[in-house]
Amino acid sequence: MIKSMTGYGNATQVFASREITAEIRSVNNRYLDCNVKMPRAFSFAEDAVKQTVKQFITRGKVDVYISVNQLEGTEVAITLNRPVLEGYLKALKTIAQDYDVRDDVSVNSLSRLPDVFLVEKAKEDEDQLMADILSVVTEALEKYNAMRQKEGQALAEDLVSKSENILSFVDMVEKRSPITLQEYRQKLTSRMEEVLQNTSLDENRILQEAAIYADKIAVDEEIVRLRSHVEQLQSMLRGNEPVGRKLDFLLQEMNRETNTIGSKGNDLEQARVVVEMKSELEKIREQIQNIE
Repeated sequence: MIKSMTGYGNATQVFASREITAEIRSVNNRYLDCNVKMPRAFSFAEDAVKQTVKQFITRGKVDVYISVNQLEGTEVAITLNRPVLEGYLKALKTIAQDYDVRDDVSVNSLSRLPDVFLVEKAKEDEDQLMADILSVVTEALEKYNAMRQKEGQALAEDLVSKSENILSFVDMVEKRSPITLQEYRQKLTSRMEEVLQNTSLDENRILQEAAIYADKIAVDEEIVRLRSHVEQLQSMLRGNEPVGRKLDFLLQEMNRETNTIGSKGNDLEQARVVVEMKSELEKIREQIQNIE
């Protein structure tokens, strides 16, 4: 099933004392452009997040937002910075001795001095934290893909409908071609009768001119290729692989065949049909820009 390049998905999970949330948004883009925004303290997981995104997405501008909320206080270890404390004590004793002041050093006063204590947070298990983040990102991506598939199904149905319109226009061109040739032959005969008046017409000459004109306006090959392209388009829409780029190339070929039909024809009715075909192809082109 084809997918749209635009989508949204989010997920939230709680692990021990943390709540992790992942939010994914995307818009159209020719290639995959993934941008991850997350707290700097967890940036070690950024590459892994991008690799996970690549498993779900092949094309589009994708923004991934990750937030980590601490639900409980983190464990910390507080220890004395003995070298600093001993340095303070030595300096304070020197002051008391050298300047004959009362030595009133207390634990309370010492605890207020800078860098007396070392405060260390418990070391994070980065592997486990990364696994938790990727779990949330994967859930968000699954929801994101479900939305894209739903939109992709709607796009596919619309494109199939428009491709059927193209086939109906092709049928009109095919039916009109022999009528155009017959009308040309009648006009040619009429003109030659006016020019030659009483002189008898050379039927072989008329047939020769008609044959040359028929070859000039023949669109059989273009019609065959257009039908083949429509069949290929519909086949791609029924597949499960990303086909956005292929559809874009295919549409270029369909436009080329349509332009050729338009340039060969010298008939107002056929020209009108070609204009309708081009309009429908332009609508298809706009829709294809949304397909991964």
